[in-house]
Amino acid sequence: MRFQGLTSALRIFALPLRSHSTTVRRLNRPPLPISGATVLRAAPTIPFLSSFFGSSTKPDPQNDTMSYPDQRSDDAWQAVLSPEQFRILRQKGTERPHTGEYDSHYPSQGVYSCAGCSAPLYKANHKFKSDCGWPAYFDSIPGAVTRHTDSSFGMERTEIVCSNCGGHLGHVFKGEGYPTPTDERHCVNSVSLRFAEDGGEGEGKASI
Repeated sequence: MRFQGLTSALRIFALPLRSHSTTVRRLNRPPLPISGATVLRAAPTIPFLSSFFGSSTKPDPQNDTMSYPDQRSDDAWQAVLSPEQFRILRQKGTERPHTGEYDSHYPSQGVYSCAGCSAPLYKANHKFKSDCGWPAYFDSIPGAVTRHTDSSFGMERTEIVCSNCGGHLGHVFKGEGYPTPTDERHCVNSVSLRFAEDGGEGEGKASI
């Protein structure tokens, strides 16, 4: 009876030791593999949000194949343009709406020229009030503006550039219902322009 009692006592004492040993073995097991790609994958970006205040900075291949009279290199442009002018004219950026110098500028006469090469682009009587946030023109000086298809941000728009240097001006939109002779709106960055009230077309053109 004593022997059986001792055996039972040892068995009861050993039970928590086995349980502790089993728990330790379970804790020492390597963790199950977890796919980092699934757990840590970042949410996709939404590229169209940046289109409200910017354009694609990737050069347009069609634009690259164009031959413009003013063929200055990027280094040469950076030497004569401000950082903001370079971003918009040469890298196809866009200024924020309602911030441009010429947004609410309505002179009775004069000429808006390219801020890069000084080539004349628009006359004062081409400008109209559109309330879009950028200077708006219903037409340009003949041959002064070149159009390209812009497929950035998942949409198709018509980009406009200076025909002399290829500097980015903005985009043109048609059929919006404005009471103008062309029913077009050239939506242009103020930074891309320079205004002269005397209307001296072609004067002050930067040398190459």
